[in-house]
Amino acid sequence: MTSAPQTRIRPSKEPENTVNASDTQWHGDARAPEALPADPCPTAIPHQATTPLGRLVATVERLRGEVRAAHAAADGRALVELAKGILIGQLSCTPAAAARQLEELSRETGLPTLDLAADIVNQAARDHVSEVAAEFVERTGTLGPAEPSTRVAVRLRTAESGMLAAADDTQAMAESLLTNALEPLGAVAVALWTAAPDGSLTLAGYAGFPPGEAARWRHVPPGVSTVARLALRERRLVTLARLQREGLPSIAHLHWPDGGRMAAPAGTGGRIHGVLEICWPGPLAPQPPQIERQVEALAELCARAMDASPPVDPDLPEAVLPDVSELTDLAEGLHDPAVILTPVLDPEGRLTDFRIRHVSSRFVDPAGRQRADVNGALLLEAYPMAAGESGLFDIVERVHATGEPFRAERMSLTALVDQIPLTSVADISVSRHGAAVLLIWRVEDETARLADLLQHAQRLGRIGGFEENLLTGEITWNAQLYALHGLPVGAPPVPLRELPDYAHPDDSETLGRFLRAVLRYRRPASVHLRLRRSDGITRHIRVVAEPVLDADRRLHAVRGAYQDVSAQHWTEVALAATRDQLAHTAAESAERNRLALQLQHAIMPPTPPAVEAPGLRVAVRYRPAESESLVGGDWYDTVVLPSGLIMLSVGDVAGHGIEAATGMVVLRNALRGLAVTGAGPAQLLSWLNTVTHHLAKHVTATAVCGLFDPRTRVMRWARAGHLPPVLVRGGEPEAFPLIEGLLLGALPDVTYVEREVRLEPDDTLLMFTDGLVERRDAAVEDSLAHLVRAAATGAGDLDHRLDRLLAESRSDTDDDTCVIGIQVG
Repeated sequence: MTSAPQTRIRPSKEPENTVNASDTQWHGDARAPEALPADPCPTAIPHQATTPLGRLVATVERLRGEVRAAHAAADGRALVELAKGILIGQLSCTPAAAARQLEELSRETGLPTLDLAADIVNQAARDHVSEVAAEFVERTGTLGPAEPSTRVAVRLRTAESGMLAAADDTQAMAESLLTNALEPLGAVAVALWTAAPDGSLTLAGYAGFPPGEAARWRHVPPGVSTVARLALRERRLVTLARLQREGLPSIAHLHWPDGGRMAAPAGTGGRIHGVLEICWPGPLAPQPPQIERQVEALAELCARAMDASPPVDPDLPEAVLPDVSELTDLAEGLHDPAVILTPVLDPEGRLTDFRIRHVSSRFVDPAGRQRADVNGALLLEAYPMAAGESGLFDIVERVHATGEPFRAERMSLTALVDQIPLTSVADISVSRHGAAVLLIWRVEDETARLADLLQHAQRLGRIGGFEENLLTGEITWNAQLYALHGLPVGAPPVPLRELPDYAHPDDSETLGRFLRAVLRYRRPASVHLRLRRSDGITRHIRVVAEPVLDADRRLHAVRGAYQDVSAQHWTEVALAATRDQLAHTAAESAERNRLALQLQHAIMPPTPPAVEAPGLRVAVRYRPAESESLVGGDWYDTVVLPSGLIMLSVGDVAGHGIEAATGMVVLRNALRGLAVTGAGPAQLLSWLNTVTHHLAKHVTATAVCGLFDPRTRVMRWARAGHLPPVLVRGGEPEAFPLIEGLLLGALPDVTYVEREVRLEPDDTLLMFTDGLVERRDAAVEDSLAHLVRAAATGAGDLDHRLDRLLAESRSDTDDDTCVIGIQVG
């Protein structure tokens, strides 16, 4: 539906002094039954109801409908009369001429008289309702059922007329709102809540809700979370699609549990007088901004009707402002600084700032300004930091809007002094009194704060202070010192000279030296003693004292402190015992490492002599770990078997220390014994795995085993989780293939794979442990590739090659390293 064109008002041809009786009648299409909606939820009464009770119910429902229709007609008629009054003022005509002018405009535009009346009022008012109506140039989406032909402006202005007519009757206001403005939007009920300064809500008017439900919700105490409370707390329009899903109770929440709700704060001039709550029977879809602004406009109409206080002009002198004079007397009677603030509104009635109307005589400006320089200034101009992180302006605005007082302790307040922000800590109190706001703060006294901090520090540190006047005998103790002595507060303090009577006899000598130093030689001194209390508890106490001399350098008093160091004493005792235990453990560990190293050197000498075997020359290099605590389980072995074959092996037992060294001995000797059987390397490793898993406790290891036949120069080999050997032939190194082979001791039964290679004269075979190549920052494959490249550059005899490999090793694990070089003759 498109809106009507702008109505152009022109004088009627009727003489102005002519009176027409129709000036009090409806004109054109402005008939109440056509222009205004009927009751959307009539109670269905069966025609068959012939009982007396049925007839009574039908009569009541009929009369109720007639009353509603009469109210709707009266509201529409009031809007038409208001438009005619505007025409009378603008055209300077008689009421009859204004009526004829309205009727003529209705015929020319083809619009109902009620639409024209709303348009005329909007042009004259230029208020929030006019702005909302102007947004609906074309028909917009609706909240529920299809919106009737009556335009938004008609609905809002009709509702306004009804509310103004019932300004003293909030119940009638609610019924007018529902009938004229909200039922066309699909709403079924409306509630008007008034907000009290204590945070409570009172149901001032309602429509569409059962009377019994309204009676149960007539008062909501402070702190109860409801839909209206949410809108009041957030000071904005709140829309809930499904009330039950949000978990917020409200009036008739059991009657329409899946219905939607809207709640808007009703306020004027920055003050919230209440909340308008609207109920829909079903879920509420997301609403366009135009619909939300309609609801906000209705809430503003409610606020204007509910606000019975006279308007406050912020530009009036202080003497005639309401509430300020009484607050001034109250502020001057307070011991804390106080400021009286009044709201400052823009031409549209919106709150923009607060004016400082009065500052109390105890007021001290952080920037050093006089009271006269602050009086009359705007709050944000005088204290721009109030809008910052502290949120002081927002707090004052919230208190002014809702009336709920605000209290806070140790709140940070920041002020600009010569463009430098200075922060102080204060206790804040903000309260609303009529149209004014009283702001009280108590800046934290630095001396009291430091004294409080000192008291807490003494309590936490178990320190008690004293002062003893030697001339008068007066002794002053703090509460902590009474607690250290185990005495009730107010008991006679113990003089310093009598302190030996409360100390352990073994401390009498050191305590005597302490008293002589302070009382005779007048020097500061300290002493550590065992204080025996009356409750039988002995505490370790450190006493520090200093003499106080008068103007003639005579001893006048002694002051000092007691500190309970019992916890420190027993901690030192425990630390001493721990140190002894650690020293004993370190000695045992050193002895174990020494034994492991001796065992390792006995079996595996660092530089063994070269082994001469038929057709082979074998050289070995063994480099133990640098740290004795890292003695590992690396081993090597070269032995000529009774069959004439030569067994070559290297291995590494996991771990370090005596366990690794003994495990190495077990596996090395077991492999030697098993090799005599004449079995191949794969079978030998399988048997060695059985020994490792069942006979060696908690041992795992890796190994490579090879059997070389000098007659055929064929070597059969197998591996158990170990790196493969490297063959250097003609200066070209190459690692043996990485055949399958699980490490020793992991599983009870393992089958190993065996390979063979024919060695040529002058070939060099390298067998080694991972200590030669392993690095923490590189993969094993990369380290093995580096070893292959290093082996390619080798020159000289076998011993020089092995020495160079050890020197160029990039290993950084500080582990044992074993290298076997086999050169074929």
